[in-house]
Amino acid sequence: MLLGESLRFSAQALRANPIRSLLTGLGMVIGTASVILVVTISLTSRDYILEQIEGIGSNIIFAYYVNSGPTVATADADYVKLADIEAVRQALAGDIVAATAVMSDMEPLLIGGKVRDVKIIGTDDSYAAVRNIAISAGRPLEASDLSLREHVALLSDALAQRMYGARAAALNRKIRMYGLEFTVIGTFHERVETFGQSEIERDTILMPVTVLRFFTPVERIDPMYVQVRTPEQVDRVAARVEQILEGRHRPGAPYRVQTLTAILDAAKNISLILSLVLVLVSAITLVISGIGIMNIMLVTVTERTREIGLRLAVGASAREILLQFLVEAMMVSLSGGLVGILAGVAIPLSVGLFADIRIPVSPVAIVVAFGVSCVVGLVFGILPANRAAHLNPTEALRYE
Repeated sequence: MLLGESLRFSAQALRANPIRSLLTGLGMVIGTASVILVVTISLTSRDYILEQIEGIGSNIIFAYYVNSGPTVATADADYVKLADIEAVRQALAGDIVAATAVMSDMEPLLIGGKVRDVKIIGTDDSYAAVRNIAISAGRPLEASDLSLREHVALLSDALAQRMYGARAAALNRKIRMYGLEFTVIGTFHERVETFGQSEIERDTILMPVTVLRFFTPVERIDPMYVQVRTPEQVDRVAARVEQILEGRHRPGAPYRVQTLTAILDAAKNISLILSLVLVLVSAITLVISGIGIMNIMLVTVTERTREIGLRLAVGASAREILLQFLVEAMMVSLSGGLVGILAGVAIPLSVGLFADIRIPVSPVAIVVAFGVSCVVGLVFGILPANRAAHLNPTEALRYE
């Protein structure tokens, strides 16, 4: 009955000053909603960044020769060669899914009545799978295209659209490059957009690396991609790839072997730090809200001094007075917290109604926000409640 009476008295006190109660709880609404929104935004942005990085390919290692600058002589033999790709395939056959080559060049091409430079990539039949390339129309490069040095090409979707108006319309068309005619066998795009940060640009053509090799002055693979079977093997295989490259070239030739694991770990760490900073800002908002509750409750205790003195005079214990004002502070905090949770959940969900975007709301964020609301009400309500409980009944009754 003690708790029931405290709830009833607290509800009556809050209804007596509705505007004050509303404004006091508003701080908790904003603070609680911001906690949920901050966690939701952090998780969504982290997942998006990781998805973009992983979209380049799973368990990928990429290796290339590092040009040390104009003061250090570079020999053509220092560059990664097709023979190095084959050596990696043979040495690491049990640990890797595939190894693929990328040889790049630029070639002028007539597009829309104007001559423009187009990115040419010479590669092999493993490239599409390793680099997570989707074939929009036609077929990918096949092993026979490389062994027979077929004059075939794949156009990026954007390039096919510009040249022929549609991806399917580009199939079996003839394009002239390096003084020869090439047949378009397909169109492609990256499954996850890398926004020009990879070797694939908006206007890109793929052809067999065995064909492009004869039109470039130097055989230079940059980079070599290696897809490892499991994430646990990535670091070990990366070290072996570096050993193979260094062992096949002159001493001192520098090669860089990188993995997506390191990039993913860095992205996760950055995301974690940003999340902690944003949560800290939200926590400050909740603390400010708690201080507001404490301030209002202290004012309430002062205004109700005669009421407290009267209750103490007719037999109410200090514990009952403490509980009444503590419950009142908790009601303000929890009601504001619940409304804030509803707002924090409703905003991300409503975004999905107007845009084709799914923003997940973390259940952990909801539990944390509710728990923090309880803690704020308890911590910042204890001082005013304790002050009310220790008033002198005689002095309280004389208070005007």
